[in-house]
Amino acid sequence: MILKSIALVVGLAVLSGPATAQVTEAPQRSTPEERDRVRPLFEAAGLPELLDVIRKEGLTHAEDLKEELFPDRGEATWPAFVSAAYDVDRMAAILLDNLAAEFEPWHVDPLMDFFTSDLGERIVRLEVSARVALLEPSVEDAAKDILSAMRSTGDARLGVLEDFVAANDLLEMNVASSLNANYAFYSGLAGAGVMDHFPGEGEMVQEVWRQEPEIRAETEEWLFAFLAMAFQPLSDEEINTYSELSLSEAGRRFNRKLFSAFDELFQTVSYDLGLAAGRFLDGEDL
Repeated sequence: MILKSIALVVGLAVLSGPATAQVTEAPQRSTPEERDRVRPLFEAAGLPELLDVIRKEGLTHAEDLKEELFPDRGEATWPAFVSAAYDVDRMAAILLDNLAAEFEPWHVDPLMDFFTSDLGERIVRLEVSARVALLEPSVEDAAKDILSAMRSTGDARLGVLEDFVAANDLLEMNVASSLNANYAFYSGLAGAGVMDHFPGEGEMVQEVWRQEPEIRAETEEWLFAFLAMAFQPLSDEEINTYSELSLSEAGRRFNRKLFSAFDELFQTVSYDLGLAAGRFLDGEDL
């Protein structure tokens, strides 16, 4: 089973009687003071808006999952569970908590300076609006067609986008996050007791790694199509300025923290989905 990534992180930028499914509540890692300090950056970087998009992506992904795995069960209860798993306030709490933990105060100011500047605010708007537009399959297809045309003509903008991806380590981090989310989903299935196909953890790991080439190819195509679309109104110089921020000490720290926080979020949601899906597969109704 190949699971399409439930979300891609871009730059600074889951019949024995009724049962009740509950979403996982991750323990807090940061202090209230740390969260209050980072919250303005969280908002300036457009993360609340991004979580709205991730919720929409996740609801669609979960409906596809239901049709693939248990099309005749959970008509009423599965959507309610999925909605709770992708609750924006819950996701925001997980993300902000992980992002804020031990995030050095002196790194916040330069990042806030950028994201509250005219260029920073414009970039955030472009990134969020592109993610919203790509919710429509026809728009995603069109963006991929544009990318294909850029590649066939050797468009110089591709080099600028490649530098941006390298500066943020976007491809490797997104692939790793997708693999971790898939493993978490299988772990949820195992927790529900329906993993006869995978006798042990080693086999689960092998199955996840078997998916890596396909996930990498799909991620790379989506990522560059997204960037080509989102950054089309920007000049090369403006994109390079964004890359320079990513390469700064504050930018590198923010990216590492951001990817770690999203990784934790996606693993939490994916495990919840796997556990609930496994219980449906086992004949229960939630």
